[in-house]
Formats: sequence, C-alpha cells, structure tokens
Amino acid sequence: MDRQKLLMIFGAAWVSAALLTWFLYAKTKAPKAEATVKIVAAARDLPAGTLLAKKDLKLITVAARDKPAGGLLEVREAEQRALLFPVNQNEPVTAPKLSALGGAEGVSATIRPGMRAVSVAFTDASGASGLIQPRSHVDVLFTRSGSVVEAMTVTLLEDVVVLSVGRNTEVQPTAAANAKAAVRSATATQTATLMVTPEQAQKLELGKNQGKISLALRNPSDRSVREEPKPAVIEEIDPLLLMRSGRRGAARMPGVNVRDRNAWAKLIGEESATAPAPKKAAPAKTEPPPKPKLTVDVFRGDKHVQEIFP
Repeated sequence: MDRQKLLMIFGAAWVSAALLTWFLYAKTKAPKAEATVKIVAAARDLPAGTLLAKKDLKLITVAARDKPAGGLLEVREAEQRALLFPVNQNEPVTAPKLSALGGAEGVSATIRPGMRAVSVAFTDASGASGLIQPRSHVDVLFTRSGSVVEAMTVTLLEDVVVLSVGRNTEVQPTAAANAKAAVRSATATQTATLMVTPEQAQKLELGKNQGKISLALRNPSDRSVREEPKPAVIEEIDPLLLMRSGRRGAARMPGVNVRDRNAWAKLIGEESATAPAPKKAAPAKTEPPPKPKLTVDVFRGDKHVQEIFP
C-alpha cells in the first residue's frame, strides 16, 4: 500500500473520530433549547372584583411544560372580565380566575351562581373582636331576648364565607388593621357581607328583624356542619332558675313532659307523685226495645186465622 492511501485512511479515521466526539458532547454537555410559550399575567397586584383593562395585563414567557391549566395566550381574552380571586404581580391570569364573558363589573362578579350576598351589622363584641376579614368562614348566631322562658340562642347558619367587611374585599395588612382597630371603638358598628343561598338569605333577614345577630369565627379548614343544632336556653345556664322564680309549668327541659305529674315529680326530686285519676268506664250500650208488632184476626166462616205484621 502506497503512502497516499495510508494518508487518506488516516484522514478519514481522524474526521470520523472528530465527528463522533462532537456528537457525544452535544448530547451530554451542550445546553438543550427548551420550548417556551407566552401567557397573560398581571402587570400589578389586583384585588378580587377588578374589571381588567389592557394596562392591568402583560405577556410573560414561561416554559411550555410550566404553562398553567386555563392559561390565556392573548391579552384580549382577559379584557373586560372581572377577577374572581386576587392576583399578584407577574402571576398568570387563568380562565378559572375570571368571570364569564360579559360578566358584571365589580365585586358582584365574585358571587357564585345560585348564591346571594346579604349584609349583617356587627361590633367587635359580636364579631370576634374585629378578627373577621374578607374570605373568613363564620357561623351566624341568632339570639332572641325576652323573659327567662323566651330567651334563647341558636346557630342560624354554619360555615358561611365573608365576601367583604364594609367595602374591603381584601384582607387588610396587619399594620393597617391595627391602626383602624385603635381608632374604632368596641361598640362601633360594622357590616359584613355574607355569601349565602336564597333560603339562608331568608332566614338571615328574619333573624335580623326578630333578634340579635352575632358572628363566630371558625377555622377555614373546618367544614363540618351539624345536622340539627341544639338551641341554648336558660336551663343550660341555671337549671333551677325557673323553679326558683315560681314558673315550673313553663320549664322547657328537653324530653320531659311537664304536664305529666309523674314526670314532673321525678324532675323536681319528689319521692312520689299523685297517681293519675282512673279513667271512667264507658257506659254499656243498651239495645233498643223491640218495635210492637201488629196482629190481625181474620174469620172466614168457621175458620179463625191470626196474621202478624211487623
């Protein structure tokens, strides 16, 4: 083999080794180009109920695999739609966070279909000392005042979401909330707008007009609801109050019939009770006397026949 052929073989081997080396480096060490996509995001912090305009939105670039579900690709898809939830700056604006196309402006767009917004008045004393904030979960308590017999408190509604406190639809920063609480007296009246069903709205309005409404703050993760909430009556505070006031007949002990002499005697601790009067025996039924029968004597020659007619 002559020298020229050797050089050609050597050159081909060198080129092949170089190509193989470059290929392995490109696969293992070189950075990979990742697919990206542009989605709509908030240009600033936006509270719930904001009617979006073009100035409130912008496009940001994210990896295609990081695109959130319901992400919008064009700004015009989000314009003139209201936010159902607050959105922070640079946070993607997704379809589930927006009202329907042509939705109403403002906070009313945050009310879920089939629900209603009803406001109730409360003070720090009747509203967890001012700790109730928008999106809190509360129970609504109804108290009916009156005499010791009529007074009672019942849980009217359970696990109700607070839509707003006054005109605030967002949780206030701690410093701002403390400053307002320092200026506001404990008896100053505030309003909380609750999101309820139409049936609950009727009960709430009736309670507002018939007694006192107060709010009990609850853990938002506690979604338990009692099937039949038991009302609190005066007997649970002082079981002997009605007896001392001489109104035994008006006591409302659950499960006790105070009109039953034996049950009442057992309730107040008497050893025995007057036995109930024996029932009178029903008078025996008497049969009516038989009706008189009519007898006719018939004579035919020497024959005599009697015919009796009823």
